[in-house]
Amino acid sequence: MEAVVKNLERTMELLAVSQTETVQRWDKQTLDRAFQWTQYCEHVYTRFHANPTVRDILEKQLQVTNESLRTTFQGYTDITFSDLSQCQHLLLVGLLNNAAVPSSVIKLLFDTRTVGGKSKDATGHCTELIEVKSARKVLSAIYLKRSTSFPGPDVDVIGMTLMEILDTLLSPASGVSKVGLAEKLLDNILQTCGENEIFSGVVAAALLSRKNNKTATTAAAATTTTKMASEGVSLDFILAWLRQHHSLLQHMCSTLPIGLLMDLYQQSVRFRVTYRDMLKQWGSQLEYDLGEGEWVQMYTTDGVSFKTLSDHYRSLLGACPSTKEDVERELTELKVADGDFDVGGLSVWGDLLSELNKV
Repeated sequence: MEAVVKNLERTMELLAVSQTETVQRWDKQTLDRAFQWTQYCEHVYTRFHANPTVRDILEKQLQVTNESLRTTFQGYTDITFSDLSQCQHLLLVGLLNNAAVPSSVIKLLFDTRTVGGKSKDATGHCTELIEVKSARKVLSAIYLKRSTSFPGPDVDVIGMTLMEILDTLLSPASGVSKVGLAEKLLDNILQTCGENEIFSGVVAAALLSRKNNKTATTAAAATTTTKMASEGVSLDFILAWLRQHHSLLQHMCSTLPIGLLMDLYQQSVRFRVTYRDMLKQWGSQLEYDLGEGEWVQMYTTDGVSFKTLSDHYRSLLGACPSTKEDVERELTELKVADGDFDVGGLSVWGDLLSELNKV
């Protein structure tokens, strides 16, 4: 029992240290060892939580250690005996809340290869946590604490992380697709963070991670085929989810750099349809102001200006010849539906075509 008490004390110290700048020096070996100790504490809880005598001894030791750590670490939060049942969760969320954790460690947390020398068939240390509420806290902690702008390396890591989690949940190889859980995960993240630039950037980074991760190996054709199928499911899933959250989709299309939207456009057929529909909605919201002599947003605040709309369409025209033909044909059809007037101010689509035809 003395050894158990000592190990428990060391693990509590480890959890406290994980909240400090000391983690800047952590590597894979340190990380694996940390999770092994937290897993040990979970086993201690499982073994002794129903034993009143042993539990009393351990709770008294926790009180003593908490008092000591409170004097050493500013802002330290006490650990109760019940907390031992989720020590890995405490360590994981704590690390992701610590801005001092280097990106190399963040990547290790979601390493899909090996963890602690043992093969993992899902996502690193997060495998056991995906199906519980910590998934929301994990992702929220990552981008709320670590991301400042998009595009950027931190957001790229976050987007890839999100996509890897969705791959795990939606993988056909798992036998049971957890679509409901995946939807709940995204809904909870959205509820926590709101429709801001960071979340829009994370979603875009997740979608674009597929563009940067298309390496196939002939030596493992079956594995590669399964992986690509899972990736395609995740990509379509996010796009379908975005269509159900129209205001977020609109915010994403209006705030992200047009160049990144073009990358998404070229990558996904589904996004092409979604994006073009969004542009048509923006155009239909514009009203001609006779006093100002221009198209403006009069009755809504969630659209874009005529200039911004023109910039989006101009980028589409420059994407590729086939896209240029499709867009010009679509705008012409919209102009004809408006009456096919060539006089300015009567059809936003006619004026948009005139603007785009200017050299």
